[in-house]
Amino acid sequence: MIEIHNIHKSFDGKKVLDGVSGVFETGMTNLLLGASGTGKSVLLKCIVGLIKPDLGSVTFDGTYFTNNKLDIRQEIRRKIGMLFQGSALFDSMTVEQNVEFPLKMLTSMSKGERLDRVNFCLKRVGLENANTKMPSELSGGMKKRVGIARAIAPNCTYLFCDEPNSGLDPQTAIKIDELIKEITEEYNITTIIVTHDMNSVIEIGDKIMFLYQGKKLWEGSRDDIMDTDIRELNDFIFANRLMRDARKVEQEEEEEAESIEQNSKLDDPGSI
Repeated sequence: MIEIHNIHKSFDGKKVLDGVSGVFETGMTNLLLGASGTGKSVLLKCIVGLIKPDLGSVTFDGTYFTNNKLDIRQEIRRKIGMLFQGSALFDSMTVEQNVEFPLKMLTSMSKGERLDRVNFCLKRVGLENANTKMPSELSGGMKKRVGIARAIAPNCTYLFCDEPNSGLDPQTAIKIDELIKEITEEYNITTIIVTHDMNSVIEIGDKIMFLYQGKKLWEGSRDDIMDTDIRELNDFIFANRLMRDARKVEQEEEEEAESIEQNSKLDDPGSI
């Protein structure tokens, strides 16, 4: 579990994060949702320690992270896996070498142990026998899968994903979302995903934090995000026609159900 408390961050006098607090649960896909420029990626970087917040604190499973001793922060960082927006694979390395890289940097495994772990992770993301391929030979979806394999290779406790389905076609994007959710639940990882994709919200949004102009305006799950009275959130969710039509159908079904219930009561006076 990761907890953040009263996170503030400004750049050149411009407030980017304004007192954001929240809890990200273990074994769940926790989504940071919002339009571009709302502070999602900055918040993610504050949590992992790439950016130091001006005010506020971050704790990982009860261990204070922000401004703690360097050795404690390093120990926590060794438990973090990161999936970058563009996958960030090393172009000069093979798939195997890319996945092996964090194991060489963060563990004392032997070459054989590292190779076993690489093969296990590649098989888990559906890329068996892709060891010798170069990033230039991979599709966008395959690059994301390699990125996920690399992130989980050191047995990460915390997984951070920055726009994991950016640039992918809808079907591939759903598969990547499902893979992240499966891995999160299978290994009981605390996963935080930065996204503005409503498909991800509907598919895997166990817990969602909506940011607007650097503030947390709403928190909940995919089950109740469609029924809020937060204007800014509704403007974001129903920005496209498909989502507006889906909401209209849902409202019509609810009205029809209420009408049927009322009529049944009228037909049965004893129930009134």
